[in-house]
Amino acid sequence: MTTEFKLPKWFDLHVHVRQGDNMKDYIQAQIDMGCAGILAMPNTKPPVGKITDQNDLPYWSIESYLAQIKEAAGESLTDVIVPLYLTKDTTPEMIEEGAESGLLRACKYYPPHGTTNSDHGRPIDRFVKNGVLEAMQDCGLVLCVHGEKHGLSGADYFDAATNAEKAFYQEEMPALRETYPGLKVVAEHITTKEAVHFVHQSGENVAASVTPQHLLYTVGTLLQGLKYHLYCLPLVKFEEDLAAIRQAVTDPANFRFFAGTDSAPHTTKATPCGCAAGCFTGGCAPQLYAEAFEKAGCKLDNPENQKIFRRFLCEIGAGFYGLATSKESFTLKKEPSVCETLHMENGETVTPLPVGMGRPEMEWSIQI
Repeated sequence: MTTEFKLPKWFDLHVHVRQGDNMKDYIQAQIDMGCAGILAMPNTKPPVGKITDQNDLPYWSIESYLAQIKEAAGESLTDVIVPLYLTKDTTPEMIEEGAESGLLRACKYYPPHGTTNSDHGRPIDRFVKNGVLEAMQDCGLVLCVHGEKHGLSGADYFDAATNAEKAFYQEEMPALRETYPGLKVVAEHITTKEAVHFVHQSGENVAASVTPQHLLYTVGTLLQGLKYHLYCLPLVKFEEDLAAIRQAVTDPANFRFFAGTDSAPHTTKATPCGCAAGCFTGGCAPQLYAEAFEKAGCKLDNPENQKIFRRFLCEIGAGFYGLATSKESFTLKKEPSVCETLHMENGETVTPLPVGMGRPEMEWSIQI
């Protein structure tokens, strides 16, 4: 008998929908996989670094970027969160005014030059010293963290003994947690057992998002044949890290780890100077998450395991961000489906992760 079960439409709580004409296609890919809403990353060009257009700082505003997304989505998304990109110009007053306006619900920390369009990021100590994080704690806002230590040498950045994420969650985040025990934090797109441990050792105001690729692959998969469509930041890690993340999301008692794809469309993935960071999983993330759960031993023909999956995909993250569970639903079915390259009106294309990995045939399908 074929396994299938209904799920409420879900919130992808970490996704890149970029800007310009292609935005509507990237948003449609989210809608096509059952999303009720999204948390849209602010690392646009220029970044979303202010609250309203009235401010004369040389950034996009949350106000204007939200308007762009809502215009592209029409009535299909019930809620959209745009975090404020923390820059050199972010002040406690901006945080307080933004929270009072209702436009500001979360802020995004990027380590300087740590990933795509993160050159406006500043060391996290800056936001400790200037009172921004204290203001966020006082206002009840969520800090979305790209958890990697910046400015490391090659050996410290990625080595068998250490890496940028491990150092961040062992050296920097514990001190931040002690300084701001009431600050709501999402450790985004975690990749290491150390990040899992940090979340487990923290209070209920700390949670983590997990991508499909970090539940399916290791760095060995990336390097064997140099599968550059799997190249994302933070990098996929080792088998022991994969096992720790899988155990965290499939734990029947899980209430901290939730879905956030970090889906990142690139029309040009391989560039003359390297490789663009980000895996595109628009249109196929629930199918990949289901595959990952079963690879972790959480077989989805079991109704109890379906509940665990539902909490991970649809409930934990929404609850953390204060979003109501959607009353609309979609069906996840263990039936083969084929993932296809995304073609846009201007002739550009984006390659989804399964296609880039040479395995477009997926084990699961969805019906909206």
